[in-house]
Amino acid sequence: MNKQIQNIKRYHIAKVYRRDQPAMTKGRMREFYQCDFDIAGTYDPMLPDAEVIRIITEVFEGLGWNGGYTIKLNHRKILDGIFQVCGVPEDKIRTISSAVDKLDKLPWADVRKEMTEEKGLDGEVADRIGEWVVLKGKQDLLQKLQSTESLAANESMKKGMEDLALLFEYLEAFGCLDRVSFDLSLARGLDYYTGLIYEVVTQGSAPEVTPGQENAESKPSKKKGKKGSEDDDRSDDPTVGVGSVAAGGRYDNLVGMFSGKSQIPCVGISFGVDRIFSITKAKMAAEKNAAVRNNDVDVYVMAFGQGYLKERMSVCAKLWESGIKAEFLYKVKPKLPAQFKAAEANGVPFAIFLGEDEVKSGKVKIKEMGLQEGHPEKEGILVSMSDMAKEIKVRLQRKRELDEMTRQAEGLRVVHGIKGDEVKDAEKKVEDAKPETTPAAVEATPGTEEPAPSNPTA
Repeated sequence: MNKQIQNIKRYHIAKVYRRDQPAMTKGRMREFYQCDFDIAGTYDPMLPDAEVIRIITEVFEGLGWNGGYTIKLNHRKILDGIFQVCGVPEDKIRTISSAVDKLDKLPWADVRKEMTEEKGLDGEVADRIGEWVVLKGKQDLLQKLQSTESLAANESMKKGMEDLALLFEYLEAFGCLDRVSFDLSLARGLDYYTGLIYEVVTQGSAPEVTPGQENAESKPSKKKGKKGSEDDDRSDDPTVGVGSVAAGGRYDNLVGMFSGKSQIPCVGISFGVDRIFSITKAKMAAEKNAAVRNNDVDVYVMAFGQGYLKERMSVCAKLWESGIKAEFLYKVKPKLPAQFKAAEANGVPFAIFLGEDEVKSGKVKIKEMGLQEGHPEKEGILVSMSDMAKEIKVRLQRKRELDEMTRQAEGLRVVHGIKGDEVKDAEKKVEDAKPETTPAAVEATPGTEEPAPSNPTA
């Protein structure tokens, strides 16, 4: 370790391994990629912590999750303080903490039973814990803790509450407070966390936590077979039963154990890359009812009739020279349905068609994939070979802008809950931006081209 470097921000992407019950559609695997971001060094309190949470929001908003996630956070000193005030023996704090951490999966009655019957905690102590760990909120919950005399007098609680008060101020300045939930049931199982802890969950990924009756009877959990021993979720919703998609916190003592220094303060976050990718892919397919793109190809060059292999190769070369990503099927005389299938399977947005008439006239037909029946450009438009690349670029740019406006409109629906004025304005922009034939495009003359085959998804 370089002792001259006192402060550092770093990220790392690599494979990690966990003992988990695989569920491929939800991104739960035993071997997967993880992206870690950490800030190490001594800074004023809670500033690095706030930046990490800001980065979390940037990642998921950038992926188009549009608020469909929650950053649950807590503080180990607050949790420890609650346990101390409630009367948990010092040697049982960590084991009781691990039980509390199961409240995102189990009702309070089951967690209480584990505390008392399996871990030997006094029932009255467990009931006192239960009054607090089922609570969630933001500043309102923090104020409730601060106004409770027994908690406010605890030194561990004081430190944790001071940190969270600062954090909420900084998150408000960063514009990401609305994505956060102060959740007293969050414990995080690893012992090396020393301060703020957090994890990111999708909407619907865990049952709603509700206060349990202290004396409620807990029905024994059904024994699960091997197949469902760690995952009894049968939902088709990719966001249900996922668990966390990112998690982390402050770990001020861990690095010092290996560096020889007494303490190197650190805070960080780990993103489950495969899990996030699986959910994002499924959400895109479900919400847009469209194929998710498997690559970055912008144009698929097709031909009907004689196959026109050399002409397809020449068209691709011209597109490549203009910086446009294009592909064609590696067959001399491919059937048109096979070419459509290849383009659709990869979510390619545009196709270029070559036939006998196009080749003779030095033109190509450009077709946007996925247009609805009745659209004026459903059958494509003719452009000269010299204008082809320019026309494709114009249409690609317009499609990106249209997709972005659609995404923003969907995000406003999530934020406002109803179709407010901002949503209507966004939808009007989308309507106004619908494609019109550009000057370079020449309308096809009926009956002069061989029609493309009927294809419901083309």
